[in-house]
Amino acid sequence: MAEPLRIGIAGLGTVGASLVRLLARNADALQARCGRSLVVTAVSARDRARDRGVDLSGFEWFDDPVALARAQGVDCVVELMGGSDGPAKAVVEAALETGRPVVTANKALLAHHGAALAALAERNGATIGFEAAVAGGIPIVKALRETLAGNAVHRISGILNGTCNYILSRMELEGLGFDEVLADAQRLGYAEADPTFDVGGFDTAHKLAILTSLAFGTQIDAEAIHVEGISAITPLDLKMADDLGYRIKLLGVAERTATGIEQRVHPTMTPKTWPIAQVMGVTNAVNVMADPVGELTLVGPGAGGDATASSVLADLVDVARGVALHPFGQPVASLEKAERAPMQRHEGGYYVRLSVADRPGAAAAIATRMAERQISLESIVQRRSGPRSADTTGRSGEPVPVVLITYATTETAIRGAIDAMLADGYVTEPPQVIRIERA
Repeated sequence: MAEPLRIGIAGLGTVGASLVRLLARNADALQARCGRSLVVTAVSARDRARDRGVDLSGFEWFDDPVALARAQGVDCVVELMGGSDGPAKAVVEAALETGRPVVTANKALLAHHGAALAALAERNGATIGFEAAVAGGIPIVKALRETLAGNAVHRISGILNGTCNYILSRMELEGLGFDEVLADAQRLGYAEADPTFDVGGFDTAHKLAILTSLAFGTQIDAEAIHVEGISAITPLDLKMADDLGYRIKLLGVAERTATGIEQRVHPTMTPKTWPIAQVMGVTNAVNVMADPVGELTLVGPGAGGDATASSVLADLVDVARGVALHPFGQPVASLEKAERAPMQRHEGGYYVRLSVADRPGAAAAIATRMAERQISLESIVQRRSGPRSADTTGRSGEPVPVVLITYATTETAIRGAIDAMLADGYVTEPPQVIRIERA
């Protein structure tokens, strides 16, 4: 029997504590599968006194996580502290400099420093496992790096943030407003006290940056991602989507286009018939379109201690078995610097909700502005929220919600048309614009 794999864990939050329990509970099965035991020998966290629901008395405690990363009694370092810089980055660098493999769930660290850390690993004969950094318990990293290695990926998209999916699901099913559901999500622990990172789309963007590199063999380029959040979505938008056969999801999308790799995070109208549109609550989903396999959709828990710890453990099993792969599927030097596809060139359908002054000339002006930019309309829907008190001309003068659904057009065209409408003075509030994904 081979020597045990001695594991040092830096960070003992929900995931770290779950990992300690999982390793203990599955110790016999893991030893049988790996041909060696997986044992925790060292831990580090900010607060020694905190009750984490696990027995830590048998592990060496390090107040300094960097010292843990360099300790002689540690073969593999698990970084679960979080953060794109600071202690987390120092721990990973220290471990890799000594040639020790690293397993991390830190998407922010990888989105900002993934290439540099992968190069450091290569120079020192080490590896970095990060299955847990994207989509929690869904094995999408392994799928892209290994299972689909013989495929050419054309497009990858997904629901990558459980908080946003929970909020949109509740808003749709119960007709509630964003602020009310967000408050519930915070109370239940699904959203942070400051939810900006989640609801603003930035968490999804970090994960998408990692998936893009794996899918297309490109250097990570988080700055290339167009990011919009969900805070402007209203119950009316969700109701209109439902009536039109769609469901609104915050999607991260990366695809190869004629002008480069397009990366975007934004609320999206997805056909209700699509598997990804049927994913509700805190669940995540990732859709891959590739040749020759076709289309795959993976669905599962995107967060939580056990789900994330399961992915961390999958990487630890690879380390124990001696599996050593390039972090992003190929040597860092061979990763391409992808040409960015500017968002202005994005082509697709659009949902545009306007608050239009109910007076003569408004409809004609809107139609004219769309026609000027060669935007064809699939449908126009006018929705009144209550009884109308008309004047003698038959018009109330009060703003009326008008929804336009366009055929495929460009981002530049739709933004230009909206700017012109605002200048005309018939549109009384900033329009709501949601991109439509069609089969």
